[in-house]
Amino acid sequence: MVHRNVPIALPSTGDEEWEALREPLQSGWLTQGPVVRRFEEAFARRHDVPHALATTSCTTALHLALAALGIGPGDEVIVPAFTWIATANAVVYCGATPVFVDVDLDTFNMDPALTAAAVTPATRAVVPVHLFGLCADMTAIGTAVGPSIAVVEDAACAAGASYHGRPAGGLGSAACFSFHPRKSITTGEGGMLVTADADLAGRAEQLRNHGAAVPEEVRHHGPAPFLLPDFDELGFNYRMTDLQAAIGLVQLSKLDAFVDERAQWAKWYSDELASLGWLRLPEEPEGGRHAWQAYVTVVDEDAPIARNDLMARLHELGVATRPGTHSVPSTGYYRRRLDVETDSYPVATRLQEQSMAIPLHNRMTHDDYEYVVSAIRATVGAR
Repeated sequence: MVHRNVPIALPSTGDEEWEALREPLQSGWLTQGPVVRRFEEAFARRHDVPHALATTSCTTALHLALAALGIGPGDEVIVPAFTWIATANAVVYCGATPVFVDVDLDTFNMDPALTAAAVTPATRAVVPVHLFGLCADMTAIGTAVGPSIAVVEDAACAAGASYHGRPAGGLGSAACFSFHPRKSITTGEGGMLVTADADLAGRAEQLRNHGAAVPEEVRHHGPAPFLLPDFDELGFNYRMTDLQAAIGLVQLSKLDAFVDERAQWAKWYSDELASLGWLRLPEEPEGGRHAWQAYVTVVDEDAPIARNDLMARLHELGVATRPGTHSVPSTGYYRRRLDVETDSYPVATRLQEQSMAIPLHNRMTHDDYEYVVSAIRATVGAR
């Protein structure tokens, strides 16, 4: 093989994104303003929800959603054990307690039966994660927790995904998306909170802007921009900039093409790697559209090479890999804070130790994909 370097992810941007920055730069309005509003409206239309609020990240969107729901001390929020740590952190930011449940080995998503068992009188919300772009089983999770408990989708990886014909984002009380560069579309850093609940959207709008009674753009274009707004709430500064939104609008126009391309190459990977019986490949259950933010495999315990050794050899060959994500209860902070028993989450623990994401992004070429597969085969003699 001729040596190549294939990164785990690389944002797909170009001249259109560069040109889009002209408007806010020339207007002089760089913080949250008219371009953010257009991005919010376009994103809401694409995901079939009436309200969207751009934020600084998916983490702040999650915090904002939970805060707007009134989650606070004494409340419990159910979260999956296998996820990026921000899912649990957002609960702690509110002063509430995250309650972890294990995940399904085939989908990497929250186990509905374990979710039902975790509900207590203190449960106020559940945060199912659409991990790696595959929607969680929202019907089963809704049944598990009942109608009185808020369902906040952590859709960080799921822009463009759908569940039984319905776009991610409109499957619960609210949903939160990420535009980090490892996601399908990016604004550098950035996030989006979406909801069908007008009251929730209104409260989140106020909290996003320091708790101000009037949004900045409205005040500055109103009849008395020289008067400061009142502050009845303790809020946050979670506003996206018009610079980010300008890039986001261009990226959003490419979303479906990006997801289609990722799906094509995910299928190609699955066909090419199917003969490696020791490598568990990701599944795409019927009734939905996987957004393929990442292609995550699982290296079996009896594989001819251990997961970490395989990742090290691939690194030497120029193929970047990463573990899927964390078993959050096993991280130092949550071990100390909650005194959890990590063996209570065997699937999450196994996935943390044995999952392996391989490169999948919209700047890869056919030669890149062939090189990744050849490199995996070469490390184990194609066994």
